[in-house]
Amino acid sequence: MTIRVLIADDQAAVRSALRLVLDTTPGVRVVAEAADGAEAIRQARSRRPDVAVVDIRMPRLDGIAVIRTLTAPDAAHVPAVIALTTFDLDEYLFEALRVGATGFLLKDNNPQLLVDAVRAAARGQGLIDPQVTGRLVRRFARLSPQPASLDLARLTAREREVLLQVARGLSNGEIARALWIEEGTVKTHVARILAKLGLRTRVHAVIYAHEHGLTLPVDP
Repeated sequence: MTIRVLIADDQAAVRSALRLVLDTTPGVRVVAEAADGAEAIRQARSRRPDVAVVDIRMPRLDGIAVIRTLTAPDAAHVPAVIALTTFDLDEYLFEALRVGATGFLLKDNNPQLLVDAVRAAARGQGLIDPQVTGRLVRRFARLSPQPASLDLARLTAREREVLLQVARGLSNGEIARALWIEEGTVKTHVARILAKLGLRTRVHAVIYAHEHGLTLPVDP
């Protein structure tokens, strides 16, 4: 099935560039555009996209408010949301992921990463721009971890190992090679981890792991 996409960004040039990439990708179609947050919500409710690519900084309503509204539990239609921003907005990265974004991309990245993120989001998976993964790790490593939850205690030793590797930003293939197991086995472990912890995507698993101190030492 065709993945229906909404693009929300206050810069016309950015919207045009994103549309060009997505509309020329097999199986993907841009069904709506919005130049501000209020219009993004209206278009999402009207056109019911599968994926919304939302700029964090927009007039009328910012991207955080848009993401929170689109992913609200009582929303009639909940698209997967990819947050979009520039390098200097770390504080928005964490908030966007916390309020419901399934992915996070920088505007100046490789177009293929946008395509990969849209396809991953449509499958219910998350993708964080590799350029920000390390910064995400360092940011959470500086925070005081929360007490371990009862849900965490439900994980097996292998599942905790896999969660640790997910928190480092490794792909399923990289985790498989690191732990000497099959990639299909990794996918099964990740699915079980998400179910046991009550998380929607592996992006939220990254946040959970770092908030609970399940990290390897990182450089300052």
